[in-house]
Amino acid sequence: MTPMNWHQLLTTARFGHDAPGPADMGRSHFHKDHDRIVFSGAFRKLGGKTQVHPLAKYNHIHNRLIHSMEVGSVGRSLGIRVAEIIKDQLPEGIEPDDLGIIVQAACLAHDIGNPPFGHAGEYAIQDWFKRADNQMFLSGLTDLEKLDLQCFEGNAQGFRTLAQVEYHLNNGGLRLTFPTLGTSLKYPWTAEQAGANGKFSCFRSEHRFLQELANRLGLIQQPDGRLARHPLSYLMEAADDICYALIDLEDAVELSIIEFVEVEEIFLDIQGTKVLNLNNSGNISPGRQLSALRSKTIGCIVDAVVATYVTHLDSIMAATFTGDLISACPERIRNGINRAKNLAINKVFMDVQKTETEIGAYTVLSVLLKTFIEAGFEFHQKRDRKTLSYRTKRVFDLMAGEAPTEQMSQYEIYQRMVDNIAGMTDNYALYLAKQISAPS
Repeated sequence: MTPMNWHQLLTTARFGHDAPGPADMGRSHFHKDHDRIVFSGAFRKLGGKTQVHPLAKYNHIHNRLIHSMEVGSVGRSLGIRVAEIIKDQLPEGIEPDDLGIIVQAACLAHDIGNPPFGHAGEYAIQDWFKRADNQMFLSGLTDLEKLDLQCFEGNAQGFRTLAQVEYHLNNGGLRLTFPTLGTSLKYPWTAEQAGANGKFSCFRSEHRFLQELANRLGLIQQPDGRLARHPLSYLMEAADDICYALIDLEDAVELSIIEFVEVEEIFLDIQGTKVLNLNNSGNISPGRQLSALRSKTIGCIVDAVVATYVTHLDSIMAATFTGDLISACPERIRNGINRAKNLAINKVFMDVQKTETEIGAYTVLSVLLKTFIEAGFEFHQKRDRKTLSYRTKRVFDLMAGEAPTEQMSQYEIYQRMVDNIAGMTDNYALYLAKQISAPS
């Protein structure tokens, strides 16, 4: 099997727009991708979406926006450092900074499809569509269309947002370059190929776009039918793993869920030292100590990830590499990251306030889904806005220009309703559910 090649993988062509056009002075095609994502409404809304702690009372606790920016910072470093090592393999005109900005842009977009309340929101949407008393709404859908709703995935919603929903609706979305769009896809396959972990990055509605992406980038099709990932997506994934494994613990210390010494031990072990050396003779608060520790620890992991990527580059390009870069790192790095994740699972994710809020998230999203999907179901049956019930008309008024049109299938109507809900911030979803249930 012929390996993937950087000439195709780093094309400047844009999705949904045939002519790539000239680069601006001081701003490459890939810098444009970065800017389009940063200035998009979907990216801005991440500031009101949960990272780990829903509706946290402290403003400086991470939300999805800050998390994505930090992941982008780490991803940019990974991309540039890898490119400096392999620059003799890159096409003419492609600089190390280009790989850095591609990875950074993909990192900024990696959570752009996440619904309100983080993973709890994903589960709430999945479970609502699986509930027996809601099956009547799915009666006109194919099995694969039902699967998309019952296995709703923030990753697939992200691809849909970038390629379809944001800005140029149903006409290329943000019209990103193929490399940036490809790098953003962690699981370039559909729900029926998801496997045991249930992860996928493409709904049935965007499958033809995924195929176009694969053709333009030269992504290899695997024997199981899945597409190989864009090689730079492994760096995006590693940047995300680094940040959520380490920085989530930093937030937990801030919220007094875990103790500083628990995190300190893990971070120092990753660094390969037992001594906290901050080169400062004054008294330093635990919060400042932890920030310095985190910075040094991320530096150690970045070094390891770059070396691991270069070591495995041939197998990555041949689509024979399995797993992720963190798992392929030296034991000290790998075990340290796993210890950090296990501490989060056993203590942070089991925090009582977090649990209470996530249970409440189910109620909020159930109210919203019942309201919006019922309206979509009625619209599908009547196909005439004039004969809709007053309540359904008001739902469509609320959606304004985002409301479904008469030309849409039942599946497409439901997707527009879910697009609207998934795009809400935590606080707006909570507010709207309360207004629907009992107006104040």
